Amino acid sequence: MKPSIKRLRKLVSKARDLRQTHSERHRPSGFGFALADSVDYLDAARWDALTTCDSLFLSRRYLRVLEDARPENLHPRYALIFRGREAVAAVAAQSIKLSFTRTRKVSKHENLTKPLERLEERMLVCGNVLSWGMHGVAFAPGEDPLVVWPAVAEAIYRLRRADKLFGETDLVMVKDFTDQDAGAAGVLSRFSYRPLETDPNMVLEISPRWKSYEDYLGSLTSKYRKTSKQIDKEVLEAGCTVEEVSDVGELERRAESLHALYLQTHHNARLRLVTLPPTFLPGLAARLGEDMRWTVVRRGEQLLGFVNTVRDGETAVGYYIGFDRAANAEAPIYFRLLQAVVDHAIRFGCRRLSLGRTALEPKARLGARPQPMRVMVRHRIPMLNVLVRGLLHTVSHDEAPERNPFK
Repeated sequence: MKPSIKRLRKLVSKARDLRQTHSERHRPSGFGFALADSVDYLDAARWDALTTCDSLFLSRRYLRVLEDARPENLHPRYALIFRGREAVAAVAAQSIKLSFTRTRKVSKHENLTKPLERLEERMLVCGNVLSWGMHGVAFAPGEDPLVVWPAVAEAIYRLRRADKLFGETDLVMVKDFTDQDAGAAGVLSRFSYRPLETDPNMVLEISPRWKSYEDYLGSLTSKYRKTSKQIDKEVLEAGCTVEEVSDVGELERRAESLHALYLQTHHNARLRLVTLPPTFLPGLAARLGEDMRWTVVRRGEQLLGFVNTVRDGETAVGYYIGFDRAANAEAPIYFRLLQAVVDHAIRFGCRRLSLGRTALEPKARLGARPQPMRVMVRHRIPMLNVLVRGLLHTVSHDEAPERNPFK
């Protein structure tokens, strides 16, 4: 077959595919929808039936804390998806008002004009910007997710349109996809969503032989074991104590101090979509109970650092961390807090520890390995999706270093 005929057939096939996807984007999926501004506005039994076997971050006890102590620029949105009268999927989304100063870290040497400071954009996120992982959608047992994902796309569209009274929402993001979610990402690509690879999630597989943190240390090579013990020694020699806190009342009394430490870490982040209020983490501790552990570093009565870990089924999530940057320059407080998270995960009896997307090097030294993650993004104006596609190719992310601390 002549090359020109081959190219012509490819163009015809591509045009046919474009016509089919355009038609799919502009017709109802055939499912029913219930939209809400609070998880309590939806049928509790249906929501629980869909999410109980899924992530804790989709549970009503977590989402209620998020609603009661939400960041000021975040508004939760929810949907239940129905086939007839049967609920087949739950969707948790967040409408976020973004500003230039929130979406990037501004250098002290950078001249930021007032108009640029006031530049704002609204984005609808299917998922949770306060966590990482697929925490935006849960499907009924036995349902084929690939069949229901077009309905999820329609639910996101309906949520965006319903918010128009509060201002136009131009950007939509669905997060977070791993390599196992390629099929779902493929469905969303038919609705003009484009993939954006992010920094990887660092995951430490917990060996069933580790019954304690000492067992974990025993599995390390002598070099890494010596380094781990040296970190603990240097923190103690700096006059610090490392303690686990189970008293929610103490966390509530220390809320402002904990928040100040959180802000020191948060303000140094490269991307800051939202900022937690002081009441969020103590409120979450009260609601999660035994599913959340806290460790603090203090010198006398002064808090110098904290970290908490959430039990999400068989996965422990090293959630939020905060530390005094000046004190950390004198003693390895941050590294000691990371060690505490490993201890939490082992005592939870979890199979893995999810450490998130930041500080890839120290997490790799713990034995964590990168799990590639991506988000799917689209613009409400179809023509601008071409521009979005081009911009996404220019966004870089960090690569996790290769480390193997185990024997």
